[in-house]
Amino acid sequence: LQWSSPPEAIERFKSQEIWFAPPQFYELCRLCKFSSLHELHKFSSDRALEGCERWMPVMLTASDGYIQLLPGDELYPEDPDYTGEKKIIMSTDKKVEELMKEGSVFHRIVIKNINSLAVYVNIQAKYKHMNPLMINSDCSDYSSRL
Repeated sequence: LQWSSPPEAIERFKSQEIWFAPPQFYELCRLCKFSSLHELHKFSSDRALEGCERWMPVMLTASDGYIQLLPGDELYPEDPDYTGEKKIIMSTDKKVEELMKEGSVFHRIVIKNINSLAVYVNIQAKYKHMNPLMINSDCSDYSSRL
């Protein structure tokens, strides 16, 4: 067991010392938006009564990777299959890069392989929540001091 700040944890993920599933990577990117534990605490206290939204990622299979679509993304289905009963499979012959160039409203996690994740968000978060810092695990660009 080792304590790591969110940026340190992402660096350890990048170096393949540890692994995170996409939802945990997303939340670490959200934590990177806070420069200190005090700032995170203040944010969580200020928005505590605003409410929260429960959602389910929808997987889009591209020819060279995957995109986990989240609510608000332009490709997110109007009626997502939350239970798996409908057995809806979203796929395309396009490459991830093509889908990214064609799009303009993003709330997604791009998965090129198990160790290559990227978060893209340009929508307004609901309930005064904080969007994650857009991080690509293939490069570094964050300033959290948590």
